[in-house]
Formats: sequence, structure tokens, C-alpha cells
Amino acid sequence: MAQPKALIGSSSTLYEVVREEIIKRIKNGTYKPEELIPSASALSDEFNVSPITVKRALQDLRSAGFLISIAGKGSFVKKQSRVLRKLDVSRLVLGGDSLKLLSITREKITDATMLAFNPPSEPMLCIRKIVYIDDAPFLYDATYISRDVGDDLIEEFGKTFVISALEKRSIQVTNTDLIIDAAPAGGQVEDVFGIPTGYPLLRRFYKFTTNHKDITVYGMLQAPFDQLACTISLPGKPTK
Repeated sequence: MAQPKALIGSSSTLYEVVREEIIKRIKNGTYKPEELIPSASALSDEFNVSPITVKRALQDLRSAGFLISIAGKGSFVKKQSRVLRKLDVSRLVLGGDSLKLLSITREKITDATMLAFNPPSEPMLCIRKIVYIDDAPFLYDATYISRDVGDDLIEEFGKTFVISALEKRSIQVTNTDLIIDAAPAGGQVEDVFGIPTGYPLLRRFYKFTTNHKDITVYGMLQAPFDQLACTISLPGKPTK
């Protein structure tokens, strides 16, 4: 098969040209959201380049959030559904339609970033949930609470967010600390969002101090970087 005109006389490397052509096809609808694109072998034949060149282009597109790979099936166009949410420092979450409880366990906080909050060294109650918007996973939440609580409250934690459950018992947040960073995906988060290992995540760590001397809440919200963006407004100094 003759080499496509797009690859003839280009100053870009071959894999960059292949990558840009696939992006063009995604944007113009040739490759539609959630549809399977041609295999690396088929693209290699079409572009008259090596399979290694195509695989490098596909890896770039996965990292950039254009494609998602499913083992044994191939590469699919990732549905673009980025949500912009105002970062409310007084609340636990950014909003969602529904929740799914994943687990309630006893665990130590081990994440290096969260250790900046100086959490207790002993195991804490850990509640893991998924927040959904339009039936799609939007946020992965792991919340830790620093005190043993009754079974009735644990059951409520499974239905709503920890802070909401505590507020019903007149336990209020008196101080909020936040850390926002990015990190590669790993473990359970990969399965929740259907993303490959190492895919960039936006993470929001929180520490809520309450008016109960024995209760402090720690946690981490995670979402793929191309799915969530946050805004925040801060008041300036008053003018005289």
C-alpha cells in the first residue's frame, strides 16, 4: 500500500504524524466516542509504518486521555466528559448524582502526601465509595475517621458522606486543610475508571477538624485528570 500523503515530506517524526492523524479522526467523528479504533496492525498497514511506531502513538494518546485500552479487546475512543466544579473548602465532595459503597475496613493511612496531615499511626475506620454522575464514575473517595463509632453510624456512612452523617449528630467541621496534587493511577482506581496503570489522576486530600475533640476526618478524592477540573474564588483585601 502506498504511503499516505500525510506522512510524505513531514518534518515531524512518523509516530507524531500518526498520533495527530488519529486525533484528527477522533475530533471529526471518524472515530466516535466509546468505539473501537482499528488495531495497531491495521493502522501500521494503512500508514505504511512499523507496528512499534503505531504503538508509540497509541501510548501517547492513552496518556493524553484520547484513548483507553481494554486487554484482549483493543483501543477505544475515550468519552470526553470533563466536569468543572467549584472547589468548596467547607464540604467533603464536589457534587454527584449517586454513591456506591465499596468497602468499610480498618486501615492505616500510608499515602505519603496524606501523611503531611500527621494522621494517627494506628488503623482507622476507612470508608471507600464511588461518586457517580449520569451513571458514570466521577470520583473515587476514601475517607478515614479517627475514632471508633457505633454500628448505626457505620451503617449511615455506607449511605452518605461521613461529614453529612456526623453533622446529623451535631458534629461540625471547625477547620479544613486541603492538598491538591496529581499522581499516576494504580490499584482499584484503575478498575473503577477503566484506565491504564500510570494514567494521570487529580487528587484532593482533605483533613477536617471537628468540634468533637476525638473526631478528625481524613480522606482523598481521585478522578482522571481529563475528567475533573476545579475552580476556587478567594476574596481579596478590602479597599479603604
